Amino acid sequence: MPQATAAPTLVSTPGKRALVIGASSGIGAALVEELVRRGYAVGAVARRASELQALAARAGGKVIVRAHDVSRFAEAPALFEDLVRELGGLDLVVFAAGIMPEVERHEYDSEKDLAMLAINFGGCVAWCNEAAKLFRTQRSGTLIGISSIAGERGRKGNPMYGATKAAMNHYLEALRNRLAEVGVVVTTIKPGFIDTVMTRGKKTFWLIGPDECARQILAKAAKKKGETFVPSRWWFVGFVVRWIPSGVFRHMNF
Repeated sequence: MPQATAAPTLVSTPGKRALVIGASSGIGAALVEELVRRGYAVGAVARRASELQALAARAGGKVIVRAHDVSRFAEAPALFEDLVRELGGLDLVVFAAGIMPEVERHEYDSEKDLAMLAINFGGCVAWCNEAAKLFRTQRSGTLIGISSIAGERGRKGNPMYGATKAAMNHYLEALRNRLAEVGVVVTTIKPGFIDTVMTRGKKTFWLIGPDECARQILAKAAKKKGETFVPSRWWFVGFVVRWIPSGVFRHMNF
């Protein structure tokens, strides 16, 4: 829950103030650590308070942590405002929150699906709308959304996970088109296989660690990329998947 009392503003450097939502593990945690290494003051938001505290201790530097469930959309505006005030401004926002529960081949579980929808897409909208309003007003800023190659087509394996990422891609493209006129960068990152909890125990290839992924994400955003894959070679997989005829794709088991 957002705290009622405001903490004092950090001494931060303009251009180096970042907020990472979904920061307690995986790509989000790696981004917090990489940003701190680069001299950023960072706000770190995630559900698990204990993991956030451990991350802040590990990262060192200027890290503000807030425990928050991104499916509680109504809390986002006040918490965002509070973090911007404590950071002394904001230049970079990354939405990295997401869940991918195991789904059986012929499972149709609305509770699981709606939880994915709320966190993966609803949370993205709630937080990215706040970032978009701020960045439009100040006519600067970078917004990064961590999507997935799973959003390219409707796969049998986990229909709702892919659907939330497809929705995220569409939404971020619209924000990119809206905000381009005021110089705001909106980058959609589509990772391949990253060595995180989500991929453990699954068949993978071209696997990279979250630290390398974080470095590549920041490099892509610095180049003002729109939609881009991490690592870059996944663009070929995305290209092929998009062009497989529907009659063939429906027989593919992944």
